[in-house]
Formats: sequence, C-alpha cells, structure tokens
Amino acid sequence: MFICGFCAFLALIRFMDKVRIGIVGTGYIGNVHGRIYSRDERAEVSALFDVVPERAERTARSIGGKVCSSREELLANCDAVLICSPNKTHKDIALNAIVEGKHVFCEKPFSIGIDNARELLDAANAASGVFQVGHNRRYAPVYVKLKELLQNDKAHSAHIKMNRGELKNPVWTGDVNVTGGFLYETTIHLFDMMRFQFGEIEELTAYGSYHEYPELDEFSIIFKFKSGFHCTFASSSDASWHFPFERIEVFCHHRTIMSEEMERLLDSRGMDANFETLSWHMTEKEERWGYVQEDKAFINAIVNGTDPPVTALDGFKSVELVESVYNAIRTGERVKIRAGG
Repeated sequence: MFICGFCAFLALIRFMDKVRIGIVGTGYIGNVHGRIYSRDERAEVSALFDVVPERAERTARSIGGKVCSSREELLANCDAVLICSPNKTHKDIALNAIVEGKHVFCEKPFSIGIDNARELLDAANAASGVFQVGHNRRYAPVYVKLKELLQNDKAHSAHIKMNRGELKNPVWTGDVNVTGGFLYETTIHLFDMMRFQFGEIEELTAYGSYHEYPELDEFSIIFKFKSGFHCTFASSSDASWHFPFERIEVFCHHRTIMSEEMERLLDSRGMDANFETLSWHMTEKEERWGYVQEDKAFINAIVNGTDPPVTALDGFKSVELVESVYNAIRTGERVKIRAGG
C-alpha cells in the first residue's frame, strides 16, 4: 500500500512541470499542433519561431508562446521542438535540436535524400531524448480500424492511390527546391502507411512522367513485400480533388476493405454485393486525421520515458521508399530494398 502511494506521489511530481513546447514554423500545420498542445494540461506552448515574424505573432495571439527572433532563442526556451517548417529544413533543425538535448517531433518528411536521412537517423538513435516523426495517418481512426481488421483476415494484395488536385495552393507545394519532389510532399504519407499495414517492402518497379509541372508528377508503382503480399500504387499531381483523393483497397479471401480518405471504411464480405460502412465523418478533423492522437503520443513518450510509436527509423524508411521509386524511374530497373535501417 505504501509503495503504491509512493508511486502515485512520484507520478504527481512528474506531471507538475509541464513540457515546454517550441514550434519552428507557424504555418498551417504548426498551428494545428499548437492548438492541440495548448489544450493538453501536460504541455505548454512556450516558444515560437518563423522566418516571417508576423506569422509567429498571429499564432502567439491565438495560443500563447514567446515569439523568438532566432532558432537559438527558441531552443533556449523549450524542452521539446516541433519542426513544422519547409521540408528541406527538417534535417538541420532536427540536428540542432538534438545537439541541444531537446525532444524532437519532426513533421514528415524525416529528411530529403538518403544521405541526409542516414545522418539524421544516426543522430536520433544516439540522442537521449524522444524523436518522433509526424506520420499522422497511422493514428487516423480509419487506418487504425483497417489494421485491426487485417489482424483477423489475411490480405493478399491491394491497390492504393494518393493524388493531389494541384500543386499551386500554397505555391511552395509545386517548388521542388522546397519540397524535395512531389513524392516527398504528398505521397510519402501512404508510403509510410503501406509499411504500417502490410510490413516491410522487398522490391519495387516504378514508372513516372512529366505532365503539368517541371518535375516528375505522375507515378505508377508495383510493390512486393517480404511476406509475399503485393500492391499497385498510383499517384498524380493534377488529378482534380475528386473524392477520395487517397484510398486503400485491400483484397482478402472473398473480401474487399476500402478506405475513403479519413472519412469512411467500406467492408464487403462474401459472395454478394452487401457491405458494411464505418464512418468517422462527424469526428473533428484534428482527431479524424490523427493529429490529436500523435501529439498525445509524443507527450506520453516524453513523460513516460518510452519510445514513440513512429520512430526515426520509420521516418528513414519512408525516405528510403521515396528515393527507391525515383531511382527505379531514373534507371528503368527493379529496385530491391535492403534489410535493416
């Protein structure tokens, strides 16, 4: 009884000091995470930095936090850093935060390019703090439910699509010097989701073409998994915003399970045309898209001293898939994915 009471006392002491959150990049996603943490009693939004100070000032008026004039000032005023800045800045900011002993939440992509990703993976693995990557869809209820269903039925193949309607809004989404390439900006979400749902990938064949933008913007890919599972994957940059812009169709024995963005899951079983619909369309978007859950997981890992659900290795693996697809298109050859990180 005494031991239980003492443990409870230690837990209480642990929660008395809030985790001070610093946010680098106060655009759309920075504000999403900021609003969520402003409602978490274990966290405090303490510092904000943006290369456009007016953006940080608007965020501060909404959720609080000190507007900092530099990343160095931000790092001096937080315990954990959220990297919500443009894709190509992620590695340098993350390395800086690791050196300063901070916990790191790095929005996708983990990094740009396999060499940069390897450098960041090594640093994250050697760090004492938590390093979590922002693949929010792992937490979205539709995909959590899909994974649950697949635990009880063996899937043998799938078709996946991840499209955009355009690369014009915001304007930087069409700038490869900012994004690192189309696959890094959008498609990487479901590259990570494939591993989450179906396991490790063994090899791939890919075809790509230029249509609307001065970069590869149309992709057709075949993935083979180590388990023998296989799937086709299509991704287009200018397919219109036809619903659903992302979809996973999984094929089991006399069964199809099909997602419709983060809104619904359709489950058709048997020999007839009947199906069950599971819907989350009335759930608030921040929870429906998994942002609330991933932010909670980050704080849980910090407070409890545990590994986060989406690790630096997961982030590295998604970059490895992106680069493998680009390499397959460039060489015209099938690419094998090596084992390990």
